Amino acid sequence: MRVMILDDDPWISDLLKQLVLSIRPVAQVDCFIDVASALDAWQPSTYQLVMADWNLPDAPGVNLLQKIREKDQDTPLIMITGRADRDSVLAVKSLRISAFFTKPFQVSRVVQCLEELLPLDAPPRATTVSTEDLMSYLNGLSSGELDLPLLASVKDKLQLGYGGALMDLRELANDWQYDPALCAHLIAAANGAAYFGLGQPCTNLNGALTRLGGLTSVNLAISQALRQTNTQPDGMLMTFIQAHLDEAERLAERIFLLAQQCGLDPAPLQSAALLHRMGELCVLYQIQKWGNQDNSVDEETLMHAIRDFAAPFAVRLKARWGLPMVLRELIGAIYALPPMQVRREQVVMRLAAAMNNGEPEADIERLKRLAGLT
Repeated sequence: MRVMILDDDPWISDLLKQLVLSIRPVAQVDCFIDVASALDAWQPSTYQLVMADWNLPDAPGVNLLQKIREKDQDTPLIMITGRADRDSVLAVKSLRISAFFTKPFQVSRVVQCLEELLPLDAPPRATTVSTEDLMSYLNGLSSGELDLPLLASVKDKLQLGYGGALMDLRELANDWQYDPALCAHLIAAANGAAYFGLGQPCTNLNGALTRLGGLTSVNLAISQALRQTNTQPDGMLMTFIQAHLDEAERLAERIFLLAQQCGLDPAPLQSAALLHRMGELCVLYQIQKWGNQDNSVDEETLMHAIRDFAAPFAVRLKARWGLPMVLRELIGAIYALPPMQVRREQVVMRLAAAMNNGEPEADIERLKRLAGLT
């Protein structure tokens, strides 16, 4: 079974893909960002379902649906768009649209619709257990495969939202502020072309929630939870993951106090602190996925993997997510100050790390003077 998704917002496109895979795990989902490429890929009987946005870079998404209906009267078509006016709904009525969803949509309603429209999966093929060693596996991962592990408690609550339970965004946000994976994804989405506009870069979770809106924020978070549904760490991996999460939280707490003393906005600094172990967390998450293929890893190999892959994975994640440069600079300052044009915020990051790491008192005093704290 194949499903076509046409949407130039990569975050919404991925959400729709995860919703399809959540109910039809072996479906092939093809995502396109413009009408021309989608038209090139579509042929009669190629796809069992087509979902399209309306406003696209090269032409209205309805053009694709019109072309399909000229040759195919049976394939279910779904319009998912920010346009909610009556004229838009009437404009596609003649195309016998199966469903018309207005963004931001309720995930549970879309899932119910997909359940009704999609044929059942074919029986899954027998999976081949990977015999690839861990280092080769990590070395072969593409940037698109890299991710961070969600907190188990966060993932459990989001799965309730997938089922249609009412979600209190304020309650969820209290949990999300300690989850590097969700903070990174929502900040990245808020800086995407669909939401950024002419505003300033978004550098913290609260700013991302405000820019995205409550329902979109929850939907994007559910997408992350769906992607990680079948990935569960074992005891040793969970111990390592928790250690890095605890370190990030301790640093964020220290930075909050220092930022207050310096009269600085603590929000972007706390975000940088929360994300400064993203490389290590990414490696651990990939090892977790590798372990789900009936592989096992000893502690020495795990430490070797973190040492070799944490830094390059962090660089690739920052680039793929398009994290704002100000956040990248703050994260870098945790490890070392730049040689020139040092900002006070960067000094505070380095100072907090030095204090938490128990570095020499003389170095800490020098950083305090640079931060204006003596």
